[in-house]
Amino acid sequence: MASTPEVSEQPQQLRKSLKNRHIQLIALGGAIGTGLFYGSSESISLAGPSILLAYIIGGAAIFMIVRALSEMSVEDPKAGAFSYYASRYWSKRAGFISGWNYWFNYVLVSMVELAVVGSFVNYWFPNIPQWASAAFFLVLITVLNLFGVSEFGEFEFWFALIKIVAVIAMIIGGVAVIVMNLPTDSGVRASFANWFTIDGGFLPNGVMSRAADGRWTGLLMALVVVMFSFGGTELIGVTAGEVADPRRTIPRATNGIIWRILVFYVAALGVIMAVVPWDRIDGSMSPFVQIFDSVGVPVAAGILNFVCLTAVMSVYNSALYSNSRMLYSLARQGNAPAYLGHVNRRGVPVAAVLTSAAVTIVAVVVVFLWPQFAFNYLMSIATIAAIINWTMIMITEMLFRRHVAAGDGPGELRGLHGDEALDRIQFKLPGWKWTPYLIIAFLAMVAVLMCFSPSYRIALVAGVIWLAVLFAAYALTSKAGGKRREAKER
Repeated sequence: MASTPEVSEQPQQLRKSLKNRHIQLIALGGAIGTGLFYGSSESISLAGPSILLAYIIGGAAIFMIVRALSEMSVEDPKAGAFSYYASRYWSKRAGFISGWNYWFNYVLVSMVELAVVGSFVNYWFPNIPQWASAAFFLVLITVLNLFGVSEFGEFEFWFALIKIVAVIAMIIGGVAVIVMNLPTDSGVRASFANWFTIDGGFLPNGVMSRAADGRWTGLLMALVVVMFSFGGTELIGVTAGEVADPRRTIPRATNGIIWRILVFYVAALGVIMAVVPWDRIDGSMSPFVQIFDSVGVPVAAGILNFVCLTAVMSVYNSALYSNSRMLYSLARQGNAPAYLGHVNRRGVPVAAVLTSAAVTIVAVVVVFLWPQFAFNYLMSIATIAAIINWTMIMITEMLFRRHVAAGDGPGELRGLHGDEALDRIQFKLPGWKWTPYLIIAFLAMVAVLMCFSPSYRIALVAGVIWLAVLFAAYALTSKAGGKRREAKER
């Protein structure tokens, strides 16, 4: 068992101001992004109606990952979540790799969201330069994050609510089309039977098959796309250090993930494929626009454009929040410069917020100057970073339980040993003896499947290089830190 690293804490600094309704909507909104509104067409083209099964399988895996994180967050609610837990229960190096991997991942996600925000603004105001839109929203969201965590929670509450209302409205509208037997421009009657009767049925490309153009398709290949659409669900754990009542709020938000996935992915896409034949969803427009366009509702594009604009703002708002808390946590661990661990009287780590925003500015500039480099190489790291992060969460959960059983648990668990200590864990990971191994094996399978896709294959290579960079960076920083300590002792 790794020795427990010295992790500095100042629990009074970050304010526990996030209420239950904030966490519920943050968790809800975290599962709904532009990937659902626009990216779902790619997964549908790979697997047809069986994409619903892929979302159920992938959703079950994500649920267990967030349950593992929440098990630790309920007992030991800290800012930085999995980075803090990796440092506390694994090793300082693990905390360094986990934290910086997550931080850089969200810098890249922010980069992409801000790079495309101009396209949504140009829908109404075509003369505004895209860089101006990116700069405006970057400054706006940064200022919002400087107000305080309760203000962040309030804005994210309303951002998420807009996305949720849009998806529910689409589901209700689609069901109305089916029940009322309204005509569609495809000439195919809207019906759930379309899942099984159109172009090969429910599993048109099989579990995995090679198309005539050499591209691999099928249920398993769609699973790769599906998994990355769930990025952001772990934000529940990041908020743990600022939740007013984590023992009640976090379990409720976590357990809600299952029905969120069933409603906002499975139900939404199921209704879409009942109204619009799946083989006509080609990515030329959002499936959410296509469903209304097919029954002659021309304002759908404008409405969805507004929803996507709020979704982009929501993603960057969450990214900046989580990145600032991650830098704060890394600084408290000694894995980042000390200035990042300071907060103001409102409980906001101002330096961490501004540093994350500044680096994001550089990343957005890179997108505008070298878009091919940014999307082909930098985003490859973001793609694989999620698998690295989820794998480390499962390993950390196993080590957390070892520490608890050895009497080195957090809070009320400290001093208890063996089964007595483990039984006292409030929000247990279901099947904790075997679930971590099963999820790690599942994530390894997803990584192997990435080898069969040219667009994802580069992510695996980038991931190996990225891990090597993180290991080297830790070695250099720890060596430099050791020399500074030796100099002080002299």
